[in-house]
Amino acid sequence: MTYILAIDQGTTSTRAILFDDKMQAQGSAQQEFAQHFPQAGWVEHDPEDLWSTTLDVCRKVMAEQGVTAAEIAGIGITNQRETTVVWDRHTGKPIHNAIVWQDRRTSVICEELRAAGHEDSVRQKTGLLLDPYFSGTKLKWILDTVPEARARAEAGDLLFGTVDSFLIWRLTGGASHVTDATNAARTLMYDIRKGRWSSEICGFLGVPRDMLPEVKDCAADFGTTKAEFLGGEIAILGVAGDQQAATIGQACFQPGMMKSTYGTGCFALLNTGDTPVVSQNRMLTTIAYQLEGAPTYALEGSIFIAGAAVQWLRDGLGIIGSAQESGALARNADPGQDVILVPAFTGLGAPYWKPDCRGGMFGLTRNSGPAEFARAALQSVAYQTRDLWEAMRADWDGDSLVTLRVDGGMSASNWTMQSLADLLGAAVDRPVMQETTALGAAWLAGMRAGVYPDQAGFAATWALDQQFTPEMDEDRRSAAYARWKRAVEAVIGV
Repeated sequence: MTYILAIDQGTTSTRAILFDDKMQAQGSAQQEFAQHFPQAGWVEHDPEDLWSTTLDVCRKVMAEQGVTAAEIAGIGITNQRETTVVWDRHTGKPIHNAIVWQDRRTSVICEELRAAGHEDSVRQKTGLLLDPYFSGTKLKWILDTVPEARARAEAGDLLFGTVDSFLIWRLTGGASHVTDATNAARTLMYDIRKGRWSSEICGFLGVPRDMLPEVKDCAADFGTTKAEFLGGEIAILGVAGDQQAATIGQACFQPGMMKSTYGTGCFALLNTGDTPVVSQNRMLTTIAYQLEGAPTYALEGSIFIAGAAVQWLRDGLGIIGSAQESGALARNADPGQDVILVPAFTGLGAPYWKPDCRGGMFGLTRNSGPAEFARAALQSVAYQTRDLWEAMRADWDGDSLVTLRVDGGMSASNWTMQSLADLLGAAVDRPVMQETTALGAAWLAGMRAGVYPDQAGFAATWALDQQFTPEMDEDRRSAAYARWKRAVEAVIGV
């Protein structure tokens, strides 16, 4: 049998999944790694943890399934986006911890660039806003802060990459310094219309062009693994950032199709076809995927806190023992209370882009307790999705929003998905295959290897598990959303 190995390198763990030639998952391995918080608002990973967990899970799933490198037609990689790694070209040793997408340390740099009048150029070329979320200012911070980093970079001794680039460089023994268009599009340095790195943006960020990886299609020849790592050489044939991989895995190949992934954060992408749509509502314009040299564009909304709100219930408040308990607890909340949580623990993402505001809880009474807190946490995800939904409908003809497909850990909660449908006033489709991110990376590699079908054939395999339709009347929906908007205004005003 022929297999495809998907590597899913995420924010809190790394997974490897073996898919067979029918695109069915046959085995998986997962390993968590440490999160580092050097200061308030700073989030880092040790790049060696990202590398070692990747090797460990790949070796483990291959051993458990009795699969050799010779039986694997290709590797697909999907990764946490925007997380920034800089390493020595000669030794492969990182010069600093990876700065994670959640990190807010470059807020001042963003303000300085905005004051210097650079935001319009950044937005026109990259489709992004000046926000600490993206890789470019993280890279500038490393070059400005780590001793001798800038001199070494200008001498050609340092390389930059998002996590996919770093892993490919390591897996190929330094032979390939590459990335794909979707990851490049999240760096703040890539011109998504011209399909190349922007000399202007690299110039005002102070980034030497020689540091940057070669940009390829999502399905391409990214290099071959060294035999010593996985017991033989395996071609790396597919790469996409995690949210784009989920868009692919959900088969959102037609304009108007939208997917929303609920993990640590929530990320919604709306396929806009071959034309980049400039948002008037502070959505991001990005590349959904690129095949055969042709980019397909998307509008994206990014929510920083989704599943992390449930983790807060568990780890911060101690009112649940596991994430799975949150739905049942929320179901028992007092319907007469209207508790609202704005989970701006690391600021607010789209459409507000307020990195420095903080969270708040509203509508508390003497009788508010764990059940009301749980409901507020889960509903905060639905409210934030409604914010994205409204902004995207304003940027894109709302009547042509064909479908909303959901995935990620929180999508397994029927209560949460019903709440989402109620507060959106729209149907929500959950697929049978929940591993959409890994599946997207696997399909890219398998399609490139000639093992999997083309786009149309792959889209035909998508299967519905459950559709959630609105049960809340419009008056209640409008009143609830108005309460949410007042709460958001309050935390922004503090």
